[in-house]
Amino acid sequence: MAFGPRFCLACGTPLAAIQAEEDGGAKTRLRCPACGWTHWNNPTPVLAAVVECTDRDGRILLARNAAWSGRLFALITGFMEAGETAEAGIAREVLEETALVADRVSLIGVYDFQRMNQVILAYHVQARGEVRLSPELAEYKLFAPPEVRCWPAGTGYALADWLRSRGHEPRFIELPPRT
Repeated sequence: MAFGPRFCLACGTPLAAIQAEEDGGAKTRLRCPACGWTHWNNPTPVLAAVVECTDRDGRILLARNAAWSGRLFALITGFMEAGETAEAGIAREVLEETALVADRVSLIGVYDFQRMNQVILAYHVQARGEVRLSPELAEYKLFAPPEVRCWPAGTGYALADWLRSRGHEPRFIELPPRT
């Protein structure tokens, strides 16, 4: 229970790790001992895109986040906005982060990413246009599908599944140990 608020969002009382009947008594959650408010700590849905550039011979766009150290290139990702579908959300994220217009969006799959307390909804996005990166991305590279290397975490598994669906056996990079 390292993540989450320390104080009740309803009354300001310090939260405590408390088991409750509503969870069958089996789950300890951060709860307010004064008013009963509960921090549910549910996973956050994250959208991810395998962006296929239809006007660049079907090459795949991977980008490096400006906040990341190192040179890891990954899928375009982002959060849904209230009132939009996941499909509309990933099309918006691709447009905002790369200036590419999505022509077709199809679900690849749903992936567990517990390290970040997220659930990833991954899509194949066929897009076109001139790439112009948002400030949150430092650079991008285009890869032919057989050249792409996957990573053994979160969105890397989505990319691997997409490659398999296209008849390519995915190859994985080895990530350095987490410190």
